[in-house]
Amino acid sequence: MQSHTTRPEDGSVCPPPGAAPEERQGLTRRNLLATLGVAATGSALAMVSYQDDAQAAITPKAATAPEHAWCMVIDLRNCDGCKICTISCQSRHNLREEQTWIKVYDMPDSTGGKFSMPRPCMMCEDPPCMYVCPVGATERTDTGLVLVDTDACVGSRACMAACPYEARYFNWTEPPKSKRMPMPNTPEMPVAKLGTVGKCVLCADRLPHGELPACVEGCPMGVLYIGDLVTDIAVNGLGKTVALTEFLKNNDAVRFKEEHGTNPRVYYILGHGQNLGGTA
Repeated sequence: MQSHTTRPEDGSVCPPPGAAPEERQGLTRRNLLATLGVAATGSALAMVSYQDDAQAAITPKAATAPEHAWCMVIDLRNCDGCKICTISCQSRHNLREEQTWIKVYDMPDSTGGKFSMPRPCMMCEDPPCMYVCPVGATERTDTGLVLVDTDACVGSRACMAACPYEARYFNWTEPPKSKRMPMPNTPEMPVAKLGTVGKCVLCADRLPHGELPACVEGCPMGVLYIGDLVTDIAVNGLGKTVALTEFLKNNDAVRFKEEHGTNPRVYYILGHGQNLGGTA
């Protein structure tokens, strides 16, 4: 099924780069048996052409479409600013109070009042943080997740300066002692380390198992959805499942600061005088 993103100029929906699945070709029983049959007919048919091998080695292979293209939808119409998403994230990742990988901001609305706006990592398709890291500690997976290898991170904080969403946090102090069993440190489930940068990872270790990110699971209002642009489905913590593309289009979803050209994969649904052009 074709995936979509929102055009910055008119809010319409269009396919993001690399998100649409491609038809896969595999071995059938017939061509597998045919291959084995050729190999068994004699040495003359089994001879190797080194010229062909050399050509194959320099011929680019067709890219395989990812099984998933993760994104997040945040329905601001239902957010009451309770910050349980932040607390759920901090509990899951054993973070200090100042480490708010998903932070809820008070934003000005069009009537002079305020509205609550959760802001995780935007999981940009063209992340500026990744390009400035001097040691390549930031990576983007083929499923669209921007992650940090804290074992490789040297704490230059160049990525923090490059992020237009202020979605990265430096570990100035030792993280609290974990109350859980020790676990390996991976970009998908990072363990906070003194002198390194941390950020939202959309609970990347949970997604392959069909589990919700902690913030999505914890939100009592069903504000947060985890979505997949390949399967075109999104689900929130209350069990509501929507057709992603239709949901974004019908509710005029927008993206935050998309004028920076980062192609963020977090979509916001407005509804109460919100204006994402404001500053927190």
